[in-house]
Order: sequence, then structure tokens, then C-alpha cells
Amino acid sequence: MDQHAIRALSSDDMQAVNNQIMQRLQSDVPLVNQLGFYIISGGGKRMRPMLTVLAARALNYQGDAHIKLASIIEFIHTATLLHDDVVDESDLRRGRDTANALFGNAASVLVGDFLYTRAFQMMAEIGNLRVMEILAETTNVIAEGEVMQLMNCNDPHLSEEAYFNVIYCKTAKLFEAATRLPAILSAANESIESALQDYGRYLGTAFQIIDDVMDYTAASDVMGKSVGDDLAEGKTTLPLIHAIRTANDEQRQLLTRAIMERNGLDYLEQIQEILQQTGAFDYSRNKAEDEIRKAKLALSVLPETPYRQALMSLADLAVNRSS
Repeated sequence: MDQHAIRALSSDDMQAVNNQIMQRLQSDVPLVNQLGFYIISGGGKRMRPMLTVLAARALNYQGDAHIKLASIIEFIHTATLLHDDVVDESDLRRGRDTANALFGNAASVLVGDFLYTRAFQMMAEIGNLRVMEILAETTNVIAEGEVMQLMNCNDPHLSEEAYFNVIYCKTAKLFEAATRLPAILSAANESIESALQDYGRYLGTAFQIIDDVMDYTAASDVMGKSVGDDLAEGKTTLPLIHAIRTANDEQRQLLTRAIMERNGLDYLEQIQEILQQTGAFDYSRNKAEDEIRKAKLALSVLPETPYRQALMSLADLAVNRSS
């Protein structure tokens, strides 16, 4: 199933999600409306809320709380983007100026806070304690992941295990919630809930690994941000970890210097060449494909429906994408 077929299958639900998002963005404070609308309408793929509605439909959920739940997931994701861009001092996202570049850091942080608190208001409206507990824990773990990433900046000795721990917290945890929570809404049994949780975790991990590869391989106009942003921010991602582990002494010294001295972009072309020579891109993609295999296997507990097929296809698309 290709992207067009998936979007067609989920179009009614996703239109309802978009309507809900725009409605719940409303505030009596004009800057909240202005900045919130700017970031929400920024051309994102809405992958996380789409996972929520597809998982709900795959379980034959008959209510409408999945629409609110998908909107909550998108609000939490958007809040993390606002805060991330301030922390990373980013000025480009999805090919547009970041909110902090246009509105300033203070406004971006505060509107990010508004989106978090609006999400929690909506959680309370769903009225399911387990949903609230999982989303509260998810939001807390995401924050911890961002702090861990900050602590790991400019560290050329970061282990692969530590890297995977960070990307689980900052990325995969929200994917996990997006696919697990529909099982709770549907009153599915524990094995189905656990399987959907696994699917989201493996998919989110693969998604982030591919993002980290694309930071060195994708063109800026395709990716929507500057090539080498992770390097400029001192982030030791999986391609660098593998390259440092397998490079010769001269290459390792250059990689270490680039990460530690915060001037990595001065060596970007050399580093891209080292990553290619050491097989870092292939190694990272293979790791992502391993995660996708596990994600698709987790879906075997679901009945065969077009919605299950869409979830399977989204897993494949996560590792075979250009943006």
C-alpha cells in the first residue's frame, strides 16, 4: 500500500483530527493563535496521529475518542519541536523558518507550554485514567530524553547503547503511545496492547535512525533543514558512533575533533566521505531495517484488514523515505 492509498484510507479521520487541532488551538491570547497556527500548519506529515487513527480502526474501534487522542499526540509532538528548536538554536524546519527564528525564543517556549497544557486538558476530557497515566509518563520520558541528549552533546565516546536509550526516550516513546493507546480505548486484551506498543517503539526507533542518516545524506531542500545540523549541534548519532568505532586513527581524530570543538561543519565533506568509507550509512540503515522487521512482526496479532496493511506499509515507508 503506497502513501496515497494510506492517506485515502485515513482521510476522514485525519480531516477530523485536523479540525480538532485547529479548534483546540484557539486562545484569547493573539500570539498563541498566531504562533500555534504557524507551527501546526507547517507541512508536517502528521505521522503520529495517523498511526493512532489507523491503530484504532485496525481494532475496529467504534467510538470517536481516537480523534481527540490523535490530536493530543500531535500537540505533544509539536510542543517538543518548539522546545527542541530553541535548545538547538535551529532556524529552519520543514523548509521554513522555525518559530523561534520568527517569534523569538521566549514566545516559542511559552507557546510550547500552552500546547502541553492544552493536551492535558484534552486528556482529562477523554476521562480514562490509564490513558492519562500513559500520556503523562510519555511526556515525562520525552523531557528526560531531551535532557539526556543535551548532556551527551560533544561527546565522541557516546556508546551505541546510550544512543538507543536517548532515541527511545525522545522519539520512540511518543510513537509507542500513539499506537498503544488505541488498544486501551478499544478495551483490547493485554497481548494486543503489548503488540501495538512494541510496533510503535520499533517504528519510532527506525524513524529516528533514518532521520540521523539523512542529516548527512539528504539535500537541504528535500529534508527541509540544513545538512549537517546534528554535527553542528555536537550530536553523536549512530552513523558517527559506527564510524568512530571502525575508522583508522587519522579519521577517528578528525571525527573526534569535529564533535568536541563545535566546528563540525568545517569538516562536513570530509566527514561525509568517512561515513561512506566506514559503511556507517549501511550499518545504520540495517539497524533501522531490523527494527522495522520487529515492528511488522508485532502486527501479526491483528486481524487482516486494510488498516493493518496500512500500518505494515507505514513501517516500510519509514525507512524508505527522502524527507
